[in-house]
Amino acid sequence: MRVLSVVGNRPQFVKSAPLSVALREREIDEALLHTGQHYDRELSQVFFEELGLPEPRYSLDLHTADPDAMVPGILEALERERPACTLVYGDTNSTLAGALASVDAGVPVAHVEAGLRSGDLSMPEERNRIEVDRLAALLLCPDERSRATLARERVPGRAEVVGDVMADATMQLAPIARGRSRLLAELELAPGTYAVATVHREANVQPERLRRLADGLSRINEPVVFSAHPRTASALERNGIALGAHVLQLEPLGYLDFAALASQARVVVTDSGGLQKEAYWYGVPCVTLRDTTEWVDTVELGANRLVGDDPELIAAAVAAARMPSNLPRLYGDGQASGRVAEALCTLFGP
Repeated sequence: MRVLSVVGNRPQFVKSAPLSVALREREIDEALLHTGQHYDRELSQVFFEELGLPEPRYSLDLHTADPDAMVPGILEALERERPACTLVYGDTNSTLAGALASVDAGVPVAHVEAGLRSGDLSMPEERNRIEVDRLAALLLCPDERSRATLARERVPGRAEVVGDVMADATMQLAPIARGRSRLLAELELAPGTYAVATVHREANVQPERLRRLADGLSRINEPVVFSAHPRTASALERNGIALGAHVLQLEPLGYLDFAALASQARVVVTDSGGLQKEAYWYGVPCVTLRDTTEWVDTVELGANRLVGDDPELIAAAVAAARMPSNLPRLYGDGQASGRVAEALCTLFGP
């Protein structure tokens, strides 16, 4: 049995690592296709190097997030490989392109992280999730809430609750990251004494909103390590937006350095969906620079707070951020990859 896995950005690289191992253990031949959606070396090649992923069989090297530009290359790979299914991850334009190309080629789609909804249709990611779920033959859900969402929407594919493959990666790699990384020593930071911040979503790099977010980060009364996405760094420079002297802006970090940094922070400040979950698994409180989230449980349990772009609210939420005690395990037990491989074999094997 053969599958084509389509990846294009940081979280997809990380999620694909434990799943690639599980596929090999089930003797499933995986052809990996990298769309090139994130083409900066620190956001792409470094993950293959650090996580020990096999080199992609197909690298489109498109340097674009346009799904229409990705579809022809994915179609060529599908025609050559003739896989039993296409595996797509999450909610990016690479996810959508993989699903659209597969439908055109008559290849079933399996969607990892199916059924997630933030309720904000202004987000491209939300529109991508909805469309990909409607196209997928196999919907691999992280939790029962996601499966219930698909049932309400009467999505036609087969839904399976498998847990979250990102949990697999986090549980396996975070201890390795803390052991290998020397970043905290280089930055002269002690665990639990700083905030980690990331901003990358399209809406948040618009000048006026980014200016308010930068103001909020600058009001935080502790060191802030800001791992700046290339798009964000460019927008800050282009619009003359300054950060406080205590905000240390870094270029994008490799996964192991970033995992070591985030897992030992006092608080995480982000607009990333994946990092909200990672913070929860690390036991670090999160402040989310959005008005909605697809990871509703983290907010309901008090481990995450939504603050939008209000500078005063950002600073106040960071100051007050504490991780509640006795929290339940969310989004799986670290064994999701094996369940995904089993579901693929059941529906599309042998």
